[in-house]
Amino acid sequence: MTLIELASKAKAAKYEIAQLSTEVKNKAILAAADALEKNSAQIISANAIDMANGEKKGLNQGLLDRLKLDESRIKGIADGLRAIVELEDPIGKITEEFERPNGLKIKKRLVPIGVVGVIYEARPNVTADVFGLCFKTGNAVILKGGSDALESNKEIVKVIKKALESEGLPVDAITLIEDTTRESTNQMMRMNEYIDVLIPRGGAGLIKSVVENASVPVIETGSGNCHIYVDYDADIDMAISIIENAKTQRIGVCNACESLVINEKIAPTLLPALNKKLKEHVVQIFADEKSRAFMEGSDAATEDDFGTEYLDYIISVKTVSDVDEAIAHINKYNTGHSESIITNDKENAEKFLSGIDAACVYVNASTRFTDGFEFGFGAEIGISTQKLHARGPMGLLALTSYKYTIYGDGQIRK
Repeated sequence: MTLIELASKAKAAKYEIAQLSTEVKNKAILAAADALEKNSAQIISANAIDMANGEKKGLNQGLLDRLKLDESRIKGIADGLRAIVELEDPIGKITEEFERPNGLKIKKRLVPIGVVGVIYEARPNVTADVFGLCFKTGNAVILKGGSDALESNKEIVKVIKKALESEGLPVDAITLIEDTTRESTNQMMRMNEYIDVLIPRGGAGLIKSVVENASVPVIETGSGNCHIYVDYDADIDMAISIIENAKTQRIGVCNACESLVINEKIAPTLLPALNKKLKEHVVQIFADEKSRAFMEGSDAATEDDFGTEYLDYIISVKTVSDVDEAIAHINKYNTGHSESIITNDKENAEKFLSGIDAACVYVNASTRFTDGFEFGFGAEIGISTQKLHARGPMGLLALTSYKYTIYGDGQIRK
């Protein structure tokens, strides 16, 4: 089928999906979760093809880690769908109601957005996560995954479609565009007649391209140049533990720490110990002159290093005089994603929370918690770094719009 034909089917399906009861939607999502686990062997087999191709193409470890599926990860994907079932269905919820002097009764009611388009890279887990969130909120979804995960995505969508079919529900609730060319991406970005919103998930290049070229409304899910600022009075052991987790637990994710900002008063004590810990993970360090004095084997940082999302075992380090300089540095180089301060100074913590311009700002915690599942949203459709409609991890509410329903008893306007 052509892209127009696929989109037409999704548009037709959205009206049917929007009318489904919570019970029917939940039953279908559970069926999809069970089917993914039941068919894990064939999904893993398809994923092995993608992994082999990725290794041949020289994908870095961060991207390969995002791409990889095994029994445990498929179970995690299925459990994510089950978690969505446990969440309250926002569709139909009345968020405001009031009566006008003329007797008109007005209610503001949450409704599905319609057809949600998602363009993403080598992340096959996104395929199932997005389906669950969109289906729970009565939306149809059109997926445009990258070529690196094509076989995995095809198999996951095939399994979900069969689960929907077994429940007597429209299989066009989920559509995968298997043409991975740039031409099909460009066409998708201009399909205003069929797609109601477009959400890009991936690296900075992909997001920039979609934001600059799409005529369909876009929710920008930004890249993650995330910082951790260690204040003058921070607990050294806590700081090292948090930084190790944020940088090395998973390097290829957008909420990983990419840059450190260190108060000069704590640098002589913290940095040698931190340098040793990061070297255990073979992390390459690009540091400014003051930091390098305490970090043996580090390389000199350039201006570009402070603004780079590495998605690798690489980190930049900057020394500052106080929290105000830290805030200014982070706001200059961050991508509006996730930033953290490690401190025992409550005043500085509050200054950091109010001064940092980002979707998620932490005190004494790893940036790795910026995640729909960790926030209790079930899965997530992305982490928005913009300020209109949605910001931060996007769960069910971010996939709703609203309409006003007005009840009268014969009123006419004079």
